[in-house]
Amino acid sequence: MSEKKDVYPIGKKNPNLPFHPAVRAGDFIFVSGQVAKDANGNMLSGTIEEETAGTIESIKRILAEEGASLADVVRVTTYLEDTRDFGRYNRVFAEHFKDAVLARTTVEARAVINTKIEMDAIAYKPK
Repeated sequence: MSEKKDVYPIGKKNPNLPFHPAVRAGDFIFVSGQVAKDANGNMLSGTIEEETAGTIESIKRILAEEGASLADVVRVTTYLEDTRDFGRYNRVFAEHFKDAVLARTTVEARAVINTKIEMDAIAYKPK
């Protein structure tokens, strides 16, 4: 397998899963779907507000490995287990992405694991 020098994985890969937490491709960072986890990788469970905040913290930790932050995020896709949680999720999202210039999609979908929310993100952070 040939590897492009401007495309490389970010973060510690789970040996049981066939993908990485994120991939840098040139000036873009593609963050795989994240759920609420603490800094040690343990799943967090709680209200939609708590899980949303925890999920965003998971994304922040991954971005930080490349010197990026939430301010660099240009695209987010959110998967909510229950659309009735949208307003509460959206308030927490807005707190973390103040003055953000990003595109976003939010859909109702069940995650493969037991969680209320999953988010992926794309950040633009020139090297």
